Amino acid sequence: MSDAHAAPKTDAAAHAARNILARLYAPITAELAQVEAMYRAELTSDDPYIANLLAYVEDYSGKKLRPALLLLAGKACGRITRDHIVLGVVAEMLHTATLVHDDILDDALLRRKRTSINALAGNEVSVLLGDHIFSHAFELSLDAGTPVGAREFSRAMARTCFGEIMQVHNRNHFELSEAKYLQIIEGKTAELYATSAMLGAHYAGADEKTARAFYDYGMNLGRAFQIMDDLLDLLGEEALVGKTLGSDIEKGKPTLPLIRHLQVAAPAAREAAMDAAKGGRRDELLRLLHETESFKYSAARAAGFVAQAKKGLELLPPGELRDLLFEIADFVLSREL
Repeated sequence: MSDAHAAPKTDAAAHAARNILARLYAPITAELAQVEAMYRAELTSDDPYIANLLAYVEDYSGKKLRPALLLLAGKACGRITRDHIVLGVVAEMLHTATLVHDDILDDALLRRKRTSINALAGNEVSVLLGDHIFSHAFELSLDAGTPVGAREFSRAMARTCFGEIMQVHNRNHFELSEAKYLQIIEGKTAELYATSAMLGAHYAGADEKTARAFYDYGMNLGRAFQIMDDLLDLLGEEALVGKTLGSDIEKGKPTLPLIRHLQVAAPAAREAAMDAAKGGRRDELLRLLHETESFKYSAARAAGFVAQAKKGLELLPPGELRDLLFEIADFVLSREL
């Protein structure tokens, strides 16, 4: 696709996504602006070089879904306090740090339609920059009124690292089970959603049952998000998605469409898919996965997790906030950016 055709399509998709999120975030507009301001204030340094690096990665995370979930959960369960603002910033900083490290692991060249920080500054600087952001986020989490946020985010990031380690360990392990795949993505992606949502409810005074329901909501949302991300890595266009695609195949990551194909395909088709995956032949792999409807299966699994996410929040009274949380879950299924 030529740049002349890509740019209008990209702009239209980005504009549509921004409009949807503006509506979904309407009840927390003021609070999210506070999170954004504090996030930018914290992501800086007295050293000009470090300050420039931090400024470059400020917009890595894009949609601010994790702090938004934290704030919406807080508003749904009572009221938003300063603790919510602080922990919303922590959630966003932790997410930014994971993206810095993800791009190193994936040898990614693009992030948010710009050159990735590792491509710009090198892997050594990027590793240390991610570590710097992690460390500062945990320091900031201690500003909350109780240590619950610091403890839960520390636990969440330990599980995130576990998920990433297991993903690296299972590279080129194309016999990976769907259950093991889900365990990996629950750690590397879903845990930060779940913990953010749970802490939003907890710091608003929610009881344990309600806080757990928000944790489960975030976990199911994160599962669906990662499955859709894996689909986009195979089916998306870089001009629309804004990051390097095809890295899962190149890095030997067995994602759900391939796992499903290998479960149901005839022996010859299984072998052909494994050869195509190992050889990085994306077009050939896509054709084979379409033949077994593995993309359709994966999308249905994501939709199932979204349905579970919504069902878990039925304990909330009907109203605008519950409806918005349901819509955010649906938004994950249609995401392009």
